[in-house]
Amino acid sequence: MSLRKTAGRYWLPLALTLLLLSTAVFAQEEVTPKVDVFVGYSWMNVGGHVGALNLKSIDKGWGAAATFNFNKYLGLTLDIDAHYGDIANVSTVSIGPRLKFREEHFQPFIETLLGLHRLSVAGLGTNNSIGAVLGGGFDIPLTKRFAWRLLEADYVWAHHNFTPLIVGTQNMEGARLRTGILINLGLGEPPLPLAASCSISPASVMAGEPVTLTVTASNIHKNHTVTYSYLSTGGKAEGKNVTASVDTTGLAPGSYTVTATVTDPKEKREASATCNASFTVQEPPKHPPIISCSANPSTVQSGQPSTITSTGSSPDNRPLTYSFTATGGRITSDGPIATLDTTGAGAGPISINCMVVDDRGLSANAMTSVNVEVPAAAPQASKCGTIEFSRDTRRPWRVDNEAKAILDDCALRLQREPDSKAVVVGNFGADEKNGELLAQRRAVNTKAYLTVEKGIDPARIELRTGNAGTQTAEIWIVPAGATFDQAGTQTFDETTVKAGAEQYPGQRPARRAARKPVAPPAQ
Repeated sequence: MSLRKTAGRYWLPLALTLLLLSTAVFAQEEVTPKVDVFVGYSWMNVGGHVGALNLKSIDKGWGAAATFNFNKYLGLTLDIDAHYGDIANVSTVSIGPRLKFREEHFQPFIETLLGLHRLSVAGLGTNNSIGAVLGGGFDIPLTKRFAWRLLEADYVWAHHNFTPLIVGTQNMEGARLRTGILINLGLGEPPLPLAASCSISPASVMAGEPVTLTVTASNIHKNHTVTYSYLSTGGKAEGKNVTASVDTTGLAPGSYTVTATVTDPKEKREASATCNASFTVQEPPKHPPIISCSANPSTVQSGQPSTITSTGSSPDNRPLTYSFTATGGRITSDGPIATLDTTGAGAGPISINCMVVDDRGLSANAMTSVNVEVPAAAPQASKCGTIEFSRDTRRPWRVDNEAKAILDDCALRLQREPDSKAVVVGNFGADEKNGELLAQRRAVNTKAYLTVEKGIDPARIELRTGNAGTQTAEIWIVPAGATFDQAGTQTFDETTVKAGAEQYPGQRPARRAARKPVAPPAQ
């Protein structure tokens, strides 16, 4: 059996054996070296021909590379190799970036390099040209210092010109395979030892109150899981993770210490770290009084009273004194009973603080509340606006632009309040002839603008005449549930009054309109 076949037969079992050995024996925190250096065997397929001469694969070669690592992942690689064949020799010197993924037991990488590609062909001499390498591989860490480059596979490109011996240029597209040893340099300081710090809360308790200890572990190796254990000089400490609870039931007053131990079982010698913290059990305090507080009734109308009753007791049988404060109204008390006067109080809750104090100054508080309700005010009719008809002496019933602006606002309010109605009161001046008819027509024209121009439902508008003694029309908005004060006003049959801006009958037409008769308005 040839050496090559023998090596091929045992290469895979050897690789698996070293991988398992790395996992079982050299499991450790990965430290990024400043520089790593590769040396090993290199095989190349040149991947081209020169003229009619086909370049064969070269299995005699070596390779070396040095990488400066900027961080855990990125580095700059300087790569050299040489291959010695029967027909041609190939050597390269290239430089470029490398990206490496540093897992604990398996570290793949990719790189792209650019530099010199030197090709020597028997009978043709040597040609130096530009070359590029693109590829990657896998490293298996063996120790912190050494790793095995299980496989590196690269695509190698180069451009060569042997003119004038051979006309034309040649592009080489080949491959390169490598394996060898990787040496890590500049590993820096070794990892810091496992450490722990403790904090306890609260630091002072009464017997029976729990205490919590919290542990902060540091310098834990990556992918390692630590365990926690606890011991207390008093009470019972229980916990499995970063916190432990100490039961202080039955402990005498004094100081006690809780110790925590953090252990890394994956370390060869089970590295551990300890820390501790202390707490104090205080003397039992004097017992303060106890109080409860209630209000009856708890909801009242503004102005009605509510009775506040406090019930207090002292575990030590001490004499007690009561007092009360309130956020509203006026409160008076007689012993444990108080009365809240809500006269003038606004709607909403009033909070009452009931306090009891014993003769040693120890006190207790309790809260209660009384909700005050204020009846809602009844809705009222309100005047939306008053429009003038005195500006047009020929047609003192015409709704002009100034009046329309006022009516636009009233229409908008009616649209926003669909349950409201409107009352239009037409008035007439004391010296106006046919004043009652003028007042009716002013009311009718006002309604016509609201219904025709602004789209208000005519059923929502009531027409009346009034005795204000002015050439005006008043528009009132009456919300749902409200009433309109009809004093001084009266209704009329609006169907007998025609809406429009034509002249009033009996008024003398202007001279410029003398040639054209004016139709009388409907009455």
